[in-house]
Amino acid sequence: MELIRGLHNLRDKHRGCVATIGNFDGVHLGHQKVLEQVKCKARLMGLPSVAIIFEPQPREFFAGSDAPPRLTRFDEKVRLLRDQGIDRVLCLTFNARLRSMSAQAFVDELLLNGLNVRHFVVGDDFRFGCDRMGDYAMLEAAGQAHGFSVEHTHTYLIDDQRVSSTRVRETLMRGDFELSRKLLGRPYCVTGRVQHGNKIGRQIGVPTANVRMHRFRCPLQGVYTVRARFADQQVCGVSNVGVRPTVNGRLPVLEVHLFDWHEEIYGQLMQVEFLHFLRPEKRFDGLDALKTQLFTDIETARRWFTDASGLHSRAEVN
Repeated sequence: MELIRGLHNLRDKHRGCVATIGNFDGVHLGHQKVLEQVKCKARLMGLPSVAIIFEPQPREFFAGSDAPPRLTRFDEKVRLLRDQGIDRVLCLTFNARLRSMSAQAFVDELLLNGLNVRHFVVGDDFRFGCDRMGDYAMLEAAGQAHGFSVEHTHTYLIDDQRVSSTRVRETLMRGDFELSRKLLGRPYCVTGRVQHGNKIGRQIGVPTANVRMHRFRCPLQGVYTVRARFADQQVCGVSNVGVRPTVNGRLPVLEVHLFDWHEEIYGQLMQVEFLHFLRPEKRFDGLDALKTQLFTDIETARRWFTDASGLHSRAEVN
């Protein structure tokens, strides 16, 4: 898969494609159905498939820190789109220039001159251009004038409700990981490289593997049972997602204490699968109180894994 950053990096070889456009936050089952539409049409037309995304996402540009948390970091989203079999991802920087682009300029600069789109898959409520002046009817008219076709996306329902990033986010925030897995088509995970921290966990006997979130605002916050994967290893553990108020933290960090693990994994890519919510993050009166709570969390998490393993075994027998 090829990642193209910005309109200015489009070349003649990128002209002629079947495309769709959106945030694709989470790349959930609804997104996957849209991508399947795009891939099927691309195969029929003998053209590459293209997903057009934005960075930052438009709501982040307009709302800043008040925007909803993301489901996926940028690199995770690109990896998921690649795993879906999309040939190219075009990432547009959502800035003042793009925000002020007229609907006609959107058609001319992106769809015609940039990509020479031959087929475009969008929702019938899709709006584009400055002040959202462009709509599906305008796209159809442009397609008739310039020789490309436009197709509705197919709404995907689970339990009689539309699958959306908002629904997945709300499901995660209430700790319903079974339903989030159903909506995503996979477990909810956060992936990042393990980095050096302040080593406070190691000082109090609870060493952690740390992933800095940077600008990524995770929909989860608190302490969870998790399963971590790195290289060819899979290790159970307990994780905290938050700012670590007891040690006066300011930036969000994903910390994972790996059970019975003593090797260094700095610099390795770690995927953390969230399984069960244990408690909210809170400020403690010093490191001794924090240490006591962490050992309680570890014991609670170990019991959860034991109970979950027992339930799984009984289900297999039955």
